[in-house]
Amino acid sequence: MYLVKKRIILAIWLIAGCFAPGIGLSQPTPEVLFKQWAEKPPMGWNSYDAYHGAITEAQFKKSVDILSQKMLPFGYEYAVIDFCWFHPGPEGWDPDTNWKPFKLKQHQNNQGKLFPTLIMDSYGRLLPAANRFPSAMEGKGFTEISQYVHGKGMKFGIHIMRGIPRQAVEKNTPIFGTRYRAKDIAETFDTCKWLNHMYGVDASKPGAQEYYNSLFNLYASWGVDFVKVDDISAPTYHKSEIELIRKAIDQCGRSMVLSLSCGETFISYGKHADAFTNMYRISIDFWDEWSDVAHMFDLLYAWQPFIGDGSWPDADMIPIGKLCLSNYPSEDANGQIPKGKREHDSFLTPDEQKTLMTLWCMARSPLIWGGDPERSDSAAYTLLTNKEALEINQHSTNNRASANFVYSGMKGDIRVWIADQQEGKGHYLAFFNLSDSPKEVSYFLEWEEIRGRFALRDVWARIDLGETGKEIKAAIPPHGTVLYKLTKL
Repeated sequence: MYLVKKRIILAIWLIAGCFAPGIGLSQPTPEVLFKQWAEKPPMGWNSYDAYHGAITEAQFKKSVDILSQKMLPFGYEYAVIDFCWFHPGPEGWDPDTNWKPFKLKQHQNNQGKLFPTLIMDSYGRLLPAANRFPSAMEGKGFTEISQYVHGKGMKFGIHIMRGIPRQAVEKNTPIFGTRYRAKDIAETFDTCKWLNHMYGVDASKPGAQEYYNSLFNLYASWGVDFVKVDDISAPTYHKSEIELIRKAIDQCGRSMVLSLSCGETFISYGKHADAFTNMYRISIDFWDEWSDVAHMFDLLYAWQPFIGDGSWPDADMIPIGKLCLSNYPSEDANGQIPKGKREHDSFLTPDEQKTLMTLWCMARSPLIWGGDPERSDSAAYTLLTNKEALEINQHSTNNRASANFVYSGMKGDIRVWIADQQEGKGHYLAFFNLSDSPKEVSYFLEWEEIRGRFALRDVWARIDLGETGKEIKAAIPPHGTVLYKLTKL
């Protein structure tokens, strides 16, 4: 009923916008259209954890072929090309016969010019590198690739960096459809701390909105459905540029899920992120280390008030399966590849992977897988496609951590999350053991004012356990989880 009322209000607002001067999609309104583009946490795949910034068209299409068969039936609908698709790689690199990740920074040659040259049009808009994405030749951009993805029944996404290319500022390129140029809007002091391709944009300058409009109009013409904007939410939360991007998407004529990266986003910006985006990173880059998983419990506990309503706290991609193909391009001071960046299967144990998936589902984080679709084993697919766990992520309500359990004497070793089934049918209950030894726990449902008799089901084991009433007991392995579904009798 709430959703029906919400859509009626939205329809009235849209009709009013057709006749009232100055009213349009970019105007503030209590009911914002873009929230309907992600009424449930987005699900999909991103190329970064497996391919870093060096994926090619052939690799991406092969991944899409596999995803459409193995993941799309379970709701994983987005296929996203992550960062630096505009970077052609080192001079002489042949991505078809000698594929490998490469260092992505630009440098200056003896004449002070930036190299390698990023692929860019005459209006300062970055384009796919045609040596990596042959279908992008002759200014086609990602049009053919997005059509390929759509033809498989999936949706297409890209990663972009906040701001305007340094290369565009160096050339002082014009801003499409205006008399302004790149130097008029660039904040040359505002740079990314880890990738030296871009300058920030001064939102107060004439031409700034028009520049972002030109970007998202271009992406709309390619058929883009999802945009992940990086270097925008931390360490500095770029509020003004987020609002420029929100307006640019709203005017482009195409629905695009807006994802902010990277984190940790400060929770003080939560209301703003919730009002202007569909998902926003609450963590730094998340990798397959147990310490990262354990830390996520604290982050998601803090962000639980913002779960839902078309905008989602994002715990980051899921590093399960085969990762860091051909070695992630990150050398230490001795020229060695660190352990975590070598090609490998996820370092998380099976119990730790199950803990990760349970937490992401109970906290309704977007589910964006990062492993390689071709080389990941069947265990990864089995974990990612448990329909009963995915039902929690997509359709549960009132998701929260249970504070009562902390006061029962278990302190921080055991964490508990609760969620409700839709339409009052029952609840979900997850126990997590963050310690290095097995734990026996007892949980009294009255702590969450859950009363009555319930049919108890183990979600991961997919077995019914009979009836339960006031108390639930469980044995939890180290770094492990137990996930129950409680259905009213």
